[in-house]
Amino acid sequence: MVNTQDSVHPPENSGAGRVTEWVGVVLFAGILLATVGFFNLIEGFIALFRDDFYLVGPDGLVLSLDYSVWGVLLLISAVLLMGTGWGVVAGKTWARVAAIIIVFVDTLFNMIFLPAYPIWASLIIALNVFLIFVLVVHGRETKYIPR
Repeated sequence: MVNTQDSVHPPENSGAGRVTEWVGVVLFAGILLATVGFFNLIEGFIALFRDDFYLVGPDGLVLSLDYSVWGVLLLISAVLLMGTGWGVVAGKTWARVAAIIIVFVDTLFNMIFLPAYPIWASLIIALNVFLIFVLVVHGRETKYIPR
């Protein structure tokens, strides 16, 4: 008979599945995912409704798309980031993997968007790099938190 308890909580001396101090940072990263998603929501609505707000026109961007297209892309990214943030806090592996992919794509979006709003895009890129690091290196620790 297979003992499923050992697969969820490995033996103490194995070193795998231990909850360290990083679990708090991973939970913070889940909340930060939702926050970055909210920032993308704001940026997306501005791109949809006030395209004169940005420093350059659509032709000044690396990828010359209308700001309404960028707004829709950022709104989709926002919803996905907020949803995966919830999943990371809940300790779901699918959310962690999806979050890494979505955050990477969002980083590319903001690199392309950099000429339009440099300070905002730089802030989002920095947060995204932090999120990718935490989710890749320490993300699995949340599934070992007793619930």
